[in-house]
Amino acid sequence: MSCTTPHILIIEPFYGGSHKQLISTLIEGLSSEDYEIFSLPAKKWHWRARTSALHFSQIIPLDHEYRILFCSSVLSLAELIGVRPDLAKCRKIIYFHENQLNYPVQEVKTRDCQYGLNEILSCLAADIVVFNSHFNRISFLDNIQPFLNIQPDFKIKNIREKIEKKCQVQYFPIKFSNLPNNRRIEKTESIGMNKDQEVLHLIWPHRWEHDKNPNLLVEALLELNNRNVDFKVTICGENYKEIPKAFENIQEHLGDKLVNFGHLNREDYMETLITGDIVISTADHEFFGVAMLEATFCGCYPIAPNKLVYPEIYPKENLYNTSNSLVKKLCNLCRNPKVFRKQRDQFFKTFDFDRFAAHHLVPKYLEILYNNVS
Repeated sequence: MSCTTPHILIIEPFYGGSHKQLISTLIEGLSSEDYEIFSLPAKKWHWRARTSALHFSQIIPLDHEYRILFCSSVLSLAELIGVRPDLAKCRKIIYFHENQLNYPVQEVKTRDCQYGLNEILSCLAADIVVFNSHFNRISFLDNIQPFLNIQPDFKIKNIREKIEKKCQVQYFPIKFSNLPNNRRIEKTESIGMNKDQEVLHLIWPHRWEHDKNPNLLVEALLELNNRNVDFKVTICGENYKEIPKAFENIQEHLGDKLVNFGHLNREDYMETLITGDIVISTADHEFFGVAMLEATFCGCYPIAPNKLVYPEIYPKENLYNTSNSLVKKLCNLCRNPKVFRKQRDQFFKTFDFDRFAAHHLVPKYLEILYNNVS
C-alpha cells in the first residue's frame, strides 16, 4: 500500500530512548510517503503527558488523509480525539512502553493519579492497545479497578472488560543486526589468561533514577568489595542533573574497580558491552528491558530480579530473589571465572534472541497497522 499523501500519523511526545528506537525501526518497513511523524524531545516527561495532546492538536494539519494513528501512551489520546474529532475516524493504535498504574512511587501520597487516568481513557479511545510484554499488559489490566477505586465519591466499574478485548502483546523489536556480535566463542576458547583478564566485568546500564534501584546495586558492590572479591564494574545509562544519593561516594569506595562511571555515547557504550561479562538489573520498575537484552546479545550474562518482566524473558538460573541472593550469585561467579564461562556459554546455547528480533517482529507490527484498513 502506498500513496502520495501520508495515511499513517505517528505521534510521539517523548521522542528519545526506546520510544524513538521503536519508531525508527518500524518506519524502515514503510515508504517515506506513507507516514508523517509529529514528536517532541524526550524531556520533561510529566509535562509531555499533561500537554502534548493540546500541542499536537494545534500543529497536526486539518486537511489530511490519515487513516491510521499510532502513538505511545505518553500521549493523552482521548484528549487529542476530543479536541480533534476529525482524527477519530483513524484506526487508533496506542503502544505501552510502560504503564503508570504499576509505577513505583517513593511515597504513595505523592502519586499523581492523572497520568494513570489518562492511560485508561486513552485505551478506551483506542481501537488497539499494544503492550511490549505480557507483564506490562497484565499489570495494567489488574490495576485498573484498584486504581479507579481511589476515587472516593462513587465507583467506576466494568472498565477492564472494555479495554481487555482490545489488548495484545508484541515484544519490542530490537535490531540485533546493528549490535556487535556476542563474544562467547572467543571467551570460551581463550587460554593462558593472566589474573587481570580473569577479573569479571560487571555492567549496570540503566537510568539513574529511583525505580532502577541504584541503592541495591551499591549495596551489592560494596558487599563484594568488603569480601575482597575481584571484579570491575561499569555504571552507565542515562543520568540526570541529580545524581542518586547512593552513587555520591561510590568512586571513593570502589576505587579502580569502577572503570566507567556515567553516560556513554553509543559507540563507547557498544565497546563497553563487548568487554562485559555480566549485565545486572536491580530494577523495581521494568516492563521490557532493552538495555539488558542488548547487553546480553553482545555477550554479557544477565542477572536480574525474579519479578517484573524478567521471568518472562530469562531462565530462572539468571534470576535472584533477594539482595543476599544477588550478592551470593555475583560472589560465586566472580570467584570462579571458569565456572562462570561454562555457565554463560550454556545460557547462549539455549537462549532465543529471535523472539525479540526486529526482523521477526516488524512484520507483525505492520500487520497491526494495516489490518482492515482500505
